[in-house]
Amino acid sequence: MTFRWLGTIAYPEGLALQEDLVDQRSRGLIEDTVLLLEHEAVYTIGRTRDRTSLRDPLNLPHPVFETNRGGQATFHGPGQLVGYFILDLNQYGRDLHLYLRQIESLLIDFTADFGINAARREGLTGVWVENRKLASIGVGVRKWVSMHGFGLNISSDLSGYDAITPCGISDVTMTSLSTETNREITVEAAAHAIEPVIRRSFSKLRPA
Repeated sequence: MTFRWLGTIAYPEGLALQEDLVDQRSRGLIEDTVLLLEHEAVYTIGRTRDRTSLRDPLNLPHPVFETNRGGQATFHGPGQLVGYFILDLNQYGRDLHLYLRQIESLLIDFTADFGINAARREGLTGVWVENRKLASIGVGVRKWVSMHGFGLNISSDLSGYDAITPCGISDVTMTSLSTETNREITVEAAAHAIEPVIRRSFSKLRPA
């Protein structure tokens, strides 16, 4: 599994890179790859007719991109660690439900290293601290090669969510690693710290 820290990049650039890597992984030209990065401020939404989570689409402070993951609107921007998984899911059970739960599990394990008691919420994808949402997850799959992944809030500045209904969940409160630990943590530091957690997590899914 190869890891790449990309720093801050525009959302279209990240999407184009994923598309290229998915094609290469499908043809066996590269090994499983994890991209870790933060995006320039943007809202994304899955391919759905229901766009009410964008609230007032004509007056949003940042651009909107429709993408091929599942789900309603979310925010990506500075202060959020994004992880994109380009994985051949044939090697990890070929089970989308299991794959989503594994991403949740690794994020819960990672935040536990910071003393945070995060968990799942019944019927909702993502990672939560009590009723506060810490991380969002959305995936896409093409010929059993995955793309997209997670957005984990790191900075205590969560103002990017103010103009939308995050993931279409009304009255949701967003939180972050820095908010929950009461100290500012950088995205790059979080990216380096999460790498071994991801390696361990997916190694458990490989058949013996």
